[in-house]
Amino acid sequence: MATTTARRLERSADQLSTAAIARLESSYEWYRRLPADERSWVGLVAQAGINAFITWYRDPQASPPMPIDVFATAPRELTRSIALQQTLQMVRTAIDVVEERVPQLAAAGDEHQLREAVLTYSREIAFAAAHVYAQAAESRGAWDARLEALVVDAVMRAEADEALRSRVAALGWDEVRGVIVIAGAAPPGPGTGTLDTLRRNAIHEGLVALGSVQRNLLIAILGGVDDGLAVAARFQHLWGEGAVVVGPQVPHLYAAGRSARAAMSGVASAPAWPQAPRPCPASELLPERALTGDTRARRALVDKVTRPLRERSALRDTVAAYLDEGSLESTARVLFVHPNTVRYRLGRIAELTGFDLTDQRDAFTVRLALALSRI
Repeated sequence: MATTTARRLERSADQLSTAAIARLESSYEWYRRLPADERSWVGLVAQAGINAFITWYRDPQASPPMPIDVFATAPRELTRSIALQQTLQMVRTAIDVVEERVPQLAAAGDEHQLREAVLTYSREIAFAAAHVYAQAAESRGAWDARLEALVVDAVMRAEADEALRSRVAALGWDEVRGVIVIAGAAPPGPGTGTLDTLRRNAIHEGLVALGSVQRNLLIAILGGVDDGLAVAARFQHLWGEGAVVVGPQVPHLYAAGRSARAAMSGVASAPAWPQAPRPCPASELLPERALTGDTRARRALVDKVTRPLRERSALRDTVAAYLDEGSLESTARVLFVHPNTVRYRLGRIAELTGFDLTDQRDAFTVRLALALSRI
């Protein structure tokens, strides 16, 4: 390659860089919106790219094209501000500026050779840009995964401190509303694959998701939820065999510890109710959770049954008698009332407590609540 062309390129390096920046300024709104420091970094990258091209053009054998070094002049954080597509636009702009000036820069007879060199180098630098962004995405992915694991762990321990707030903000969850926690057995296979599937399903549903595989359990935190049980029903196939328990919906991630505690307690106690639906709300497992020593479940169960009947002695007596006798007629004889009166009272009890004593499951729940209240 002619040394005359190389010298012209060297003398024109600053002018080419200035022209490339001016072209970016006039052509792209995204560049004009950048803060001054980031525009400065973009300028340095453009200048480094042109200088690297000139160095390589001067002696391609001694200096093979290493365009990835061009991006070393800018901080890694720049990949968060400028998308890959915008970086390629910047590269294309710099190349266009050089190509337009080939007639002035190339010595006589070197025009075709210089254009070929520009095209070769532009291909290399495009690949380099893609490589830089792939590395940045991989690094961010690993960091986000660690951050996500820390947030899930903090939620499971109900630690709503300042550290959690900063991590939640970093993950973009500080404005997320409508949160549920779902827990159950993890499916066979690597945990990373399961979590990737969870996130893809969440995106498809218009939700956001955090997940963790802890021991043999898959724990999912879903945000943007309107109907927690309906969402869990659409997601339950992601879990392995056994119960899938849904914690109560809470307003935001900082309150998700309550949902997580209920879901985990439900998973631990679910084997005591083999007929439990899948997915199962944690509130439906209050009796089993109370039996396993969940003090919150005990209080909730006792309160749910006894509070509505506290000032209604006739209904309380009917509950106790019906649970002992098991029929309308026997209960009526014990209470010295008509069977229709017992039937009416059972209806009122169902309205007030939500439990139908003629249903075996509900009768078991109420009997356990009464026993706990007496203890």
